[in-house]
Amino acid sequence: MLVFENILTDRGSRYAVSGGPAHSRDDVRAFLKALTGRKKFARATHHSWGALLEDGPAKGDDGEGGAGSVILKKLEGADLRGEVVVVTRWYGGKHLGGDRFRRIAEAVEHYLAHREDAS
Repeated sequence: MLVFENILTDRGSRYAVSGGPAHSRDDVRAFLKALTGRKKFARATHHSWGALLEDGPAKGDDGEGGAGSVILKKLEGADLRGEVVVVTRWYGGKHLGGDRFRRIAEAVEHYLAHREDAS
């Protein structure tokens, strides 16, 4: 499991991005359970995710409508298969509107750019 914490902030909201191997929805569920088992991540507002699994693309918005689609689009562009990427947000009290999608995309780009260095 790769975790990059505090990579972005915007109007009080803080972001982290994490990822790891996932070939099935069960793998994704196990990854999310392990991630949210961490005390800090258990208190987060949203854990949006995307993955290109063996049986096709899968995503979850976790209350951040449209976030999973943004993540999937980035993963498809990078042709990153067999790995789940989760963007975690701690809500800071101010709505970000459409900017939240830019922050999610930036978080995934951070993961894609740094995943090789961290492994």
